Amino acid sequence: MGFLTGSHKDSWQPIMTAKTNTQSYWLNWRVLLCAIWILVSLILSSLLIWKYERLRKPARNGSREPQQETSATLYEDETWRPCLKGIHPAWLMAFRVVAFIVLLVLLVINAVVDGGSIFYYYTQWTFTSITIYFGLGSLLSINGCYQHHKKATGDKVDNVDGDAEQGMYDASALPQSSNPSDQVKSLGAPEEVLVRQQAGIWGYIFQIIFQINAGAVMLTDCVFWFIIVPFLTIKDYNLNFLIVIMHSINAVFLIGDTALNCLRFPWFRIGYFCLWTATYVIFQWIVHACINLWWPYPFLDLSSSYAPLWYLAVALLQIPCYGIFALLMKLKHYVLSTRYPDSYQCVR
Repeated sequence: MGFLTGSHKDSWQPIMTAKTNTQSYWLNWRVLLCAIWILVSLILSSLLIWKYERLRKPARNGSREPQQETSATLYEDETWRPCLKGIHPAWLMAFRVVAFIVLLVLLVINAVVDGGSIFYYYTQWTFTSITIYFGLGSLLSINGCYQHHKKATGDKVDNVDGDAEQGMYDASALPQSSNPSDQVKSLGAPEEVLVRQQAGIWGYIFQIIFQINAGAVMLTDCVFWFIIVPFLTIKDYNLNFLIVIMHSINAVFLIGDTALNCLRFPWFRIGYFCLWTATYVIFQWIVHACINLWWPYPFLDLSSSYAPLWYLAVALLQIPCYGIFALLMKLKHYVLSTRYPDSYQCVR
């Protein structure tokens, strides 16, 4: 266990700079500016989510009418189907199960070794979130593999013909063509178009957690490797194996799942990521207002005259962190749709 945690004397211990549970600590211009940044982030994120999520209308029970797609649309099979037709859903399921087990074991080890105080850190918040993501993803993939198996054997899934794979064929929705040659080309094809079933509440929760983690993992690892590690190196502290692995394996598993899955990545859900980060900061403020406690990250300390700049910088850093993952999604779409145009089945 010493290999994982390192020697205690070499571990970084936060330093108390001022008493946090006094009025003088909170009633000043620094806290006011930081509160404004947080409030603006909450308002903008909420407006962004409200504007686009309200466009998503759940399909009516028994309706055979195709639903109009929006940026918030998600279909049920996109939560468990791999991005390439040649990849069996069981591979994605196996990846998610392994990732869930590994992340859960690491989280438990971290909690046992360092105690419950680890959940003061944004890293453990994010690590817990990504563990939940892979746990829920494993359940959705298991259900999807069952549906895929029923389809392959020609049985019916939820009273729907297996050929539809979580959808229904609707002849009335078939585009009509007056060109006889077009009709000849379509010989042998079904005379109906697939009306896919929209995802339920758990499917949308799964996608939202995915997009929160996309930004949070990038933010956590970027802050750790580019801000905290150089600071600790200057202070001549050593990093133990567990800290290093927890700030790297989360990104490895998430990027691996992204490469395999069929999930969409609408930009407006950066709002959920911002709400997640703001919730963490508000939680820290409430705890420190009640208890005289060290700050888990030096840049959260409100006693510094540079605190408003730090808070603004971290708030703005969320945009490029989320943007990096959005670029990874675009790169995935470009590479796979170019190399496997007939097999790629993600929404571009």
